[in-house]
Amino acid sequence: MSQPLTTLEVEKIRADFPILHQQVNGYPLVYLDNAATTQKPQAVIDALVYYYTHDNSNVHRGAHALSDRATAKFESARKSVADFINAAHTQQIIWTRGTTESINLVAASWGADNLQTGDKVLVSALEHHSDIVPWQMIAEKTGARVIPIPVDNSGTIEMEAFVALLDSRVKMVAVNHVSNALGTINPVAEIIKQAHAVGAKVLIDGAQAIAHWPVDVQAMNCDFYVFSGHKLFGPTGIGVLYGRRKLLEQMPPYQGGGEMIETVSFSGTTFNQLPYKFEAGTPDIAGAIGLAAAIDYLNTLDRAALAAHEDALLAYATKKALAVPGLKVIGTAKSKAAVLGFVIEGTHPSDIGMLLDQQGIAVRTGHHCAQPLMQQFGTPGTVRASFSFYNTFEEIDRLFAALDKIRQLLL
Repeated sequence: MSQPLTTLEVEKIRADFPILHQQVNGYPLVYLDNAATTQKPQAVIDALVYYYTHDNSNVHRGAHALSDRATAKFESARKSVADFINAAHTQQIIWTRGTTESINLVAASWGADNLQTGDKVLVSALEHHSDIVPWQMIAEKTGARVIPIPVDNSGTIEMEAFVALLDSRVKMVAVNHVSNALGTINPVAEIIKQAHAVGAKVLIDGAQAIAHWPVDVQAMNCDFYVFSGHKLFGPTGIGVLYGRRKLLEQMPPYQGGGEMIETVSFSGTTFNQLPYKFEAGTPDIAGAIGLAAAIDYLNTLDRAALAAHEDALLAYATKKALAVPGLKVIGTAKSKAAVLGFVIEGTHPSDIGMLLDQQGIAVRTGHHCAQPLMQQFGTPGTVRASFSFYNTFEEIDRLFAALDKIRQLLL
């Protein structure tokens, strides 16, 4: 395994992220809300500015130089994403607004065509609401049932219980690669293998995984993989749906309008080929270009060293958390990404978040769009500190020094 980043390497990387170099409420910013959104390197910001300054135009339709340049960069971005996740073909990469829309697309399009009364959709209890609600909505229309996959008190999927739920009526298994609330890394390869054994399709929500290590959709053998650009150091408003080509070809369009058509007449409409069949309307051109710039930036770094650094940050923070009186870590799975969720006895998470902000420290509080999971742990929410490779051990020290002040104030 690669060694964690050195202090000099972290500082060099931090210099690429202009937003990190500011004060909040009179303190140097400590940004520990990376599971909500990652910050953007200057290279991404520059790519967005350059597009709007020099190339701004609609894609695919214009008969002029700006449109040609915009289209070339837009489609090159699709190729960058395909290469980044090792998709076999760019036609398997569908642009969406984010992970949420990607899941809704699959649920509405694939689900409407393939689910019927008596069918089952298995969804882990770790899921973000975006991987629960779309399946509930399509199940209500089709007569299918959404069934939770149990999770134990460490925040780990109970694989024996999952296998016991599998039968020929299970048509879809939807699980996240990494829990946004707890950081649990799920055994997706084994989940996919077991689901395929009964003929079920599998959708992996990769929103929280994509920034932490390389993803290979072909090796994983998933049917669908979805993620958001803004959690991969890219812009907001751009997302990705990867799907098996055969499945995407069989699925009906999700929305109607421009770009997704081949011909339109009042006697009938024919639809465009992949990937455009699912891309109605003017897309987020700048977002796609910015996402490609983020991928290009990541490809200049040693991702194994980045992952080792994040693991070291999590281990360091967890050790300090366990030494705090009255603090309880929520989510203690053996395999975790860089997310530390916790509660402190006698305090409300939102109060802690507000008081941390007053000391320049940005964390997330609340249920993290995972209310069923919070209910299992008997809490309305947690404080969540989530780390990226540009975070430092000194920032974790700042976090726990601030928590000590808060404990003295509130307890």
